[in-house]
Amino acid sequence: MPKDAKHVSWGGRFSAQPDALMQVFGESVSFDKRLASYDLKGSLGHAAMLAHVGLLSTEELKEIEKGILELQEEIYKDDFPWKLELEDVHMNLEQALREKTKAADKLHTGRSRNDQVATDMRLFFKDACSNLQLSLEGAMQALLSIAEKYATLSIPGYTHLQRAQPVTVGHHMLAHIEALGRDHERFSVVAKHANACPLGSGAIAGSTLPLDREYIAKVLGFVDHEGNACLTANGMDAVADRDLFLEFASACSITAIHLSRLSEDLIIWNSSEFDFVSLPDSFTTGSSLMPQKKNPDCYELVRGKTGRIVGNLTNLLVAVKGLPLTYNRDLQEDKPPVFDCYDQLSLCLSVVKGCMEETVFKEEKCELAASDPLLLATDLADFLVSKGLPFRQAHHAVGQLVGLADSKGISLTEISNEEASGISEFLTGEWREVFDLKRAFSMREKPGMPGPRQISTRIDHWKSVLSD
Repeated sequence: MPKDAKHVSWGGRFSAQPDALMQVFGESVSFDKRLASYDLKGSLGHAAMLAHVGLLSTEELKEIEKGILELQEEIYKDDFPWKLELEDVHMNLEQALREKTKAADKLHTGRSRNDQVATDMRLFFKDACSNLQLSLEGAMQALLSIAEKYATLSIPGYTHLQRAQPVTVGHHMLAHIEALGRDHERFSVVAKHANACPLGSGAIAGSTLPLDREYIAKVLGFVDHEGNACLTANGMDAVADRDLFLEFASACSITAIHLSRLSEDLIIWNSSEFDFVSLPDSFTTGSSLMPQKKNPDCYELVRGKTGRIVGNLTNLLVAVKGLPLTYNRDLQEDKPPVFDCYDQLSLCLSVVKGCMEETVFKEEKCELAASDPLLLATDLADFLVSKGLPFRQAHHAVGQLVGLADSKGISLTEISNEEASGISEFLTGEWREVFDLKRAFSMREKPGMPGPRQISTRIDHWKSVLSD
């Protein structure tokens, strides 16, 4: 065999090394090197298992452990010399370990790169989910501070971007917190699904050697709450399955969409036409031409990166949809979208947290907007219902009242009693009492509504959840 073919793990079958173009086209080390710490952790566990079943001597295990610890230090210090010709993170680390000890030749016993990378990625997903949950908690804390500070500050709620009914800033922020709370739960589900050890699956059908799958699962932390080993149940599925990639990218996409919707609210509120909030200078930018501009770039970028994250999910779905079992080289392309989802979502959550912590609501502007009597048109319909008028008739009567006010260019409260009673006999003098925001909120003290006690209770709930 030519000397140049020896560097690859599969070189025995081949008489020449890959073409230089193929090396560049086929390499993955440029992106999967970020799995190095997980790969070394998996190798330590695998070596311990091999020694446990008698396939490595105590001395060989010590040599391998020493070499891996040295490699971990090189990785930590960013001193490791990555080589493109060695294809991926696994072969780079294996070759480096072989230079440190001959015992490394035995490390791949009973193991394929297929179950090796599956293990690395499951370890990655467990950490990534945990880290994103911490970032979510930070963003939720920032939103919760806003919700508490402006718990009773009235603002219009919108449907179709038209003023609908009055709510409070507290109620509105809590809506976003509820969504992010569901995202937090979704990452728990992904982490739970990741908690199954594929090592021992080999390429697809395991090994004839006396491997102890439960032993290595426990060493690597793939255990349930009682400490029992959690194992993948089918070797073919273990190396071909990409559900975790899809679930993780989906959870990231849904979270990003929630952040994008929050961003859209802040972008609208920041506009001169609304003018409900003042965003911090530290998270906004100016115009190269117009000196007066203060642009909400941080939130616009969150909206933009949401498309990128959703695109990563689409990338993965399309890559997997037509593949036969089991491993196909197409699956090498599964990692960049996942890594990008993680990186971009982490950034978005940090930016939202930072900007929200310094955001200020303009109370007079908000209260003025919320004082529009039309926001309580539905309350007036409810008032008529309480007087005995069927809802559809009440809805029609209030609609006529609104039309009359609009045609005369006046507010609802300026319509005379005579004109009101002409529309409905139930529109007596007391109907104007409906147009009192304090009354409106006091009558919304049921779960999910913006009554002051409801808002306070939900704020206390999230305080308790986020302090655990």
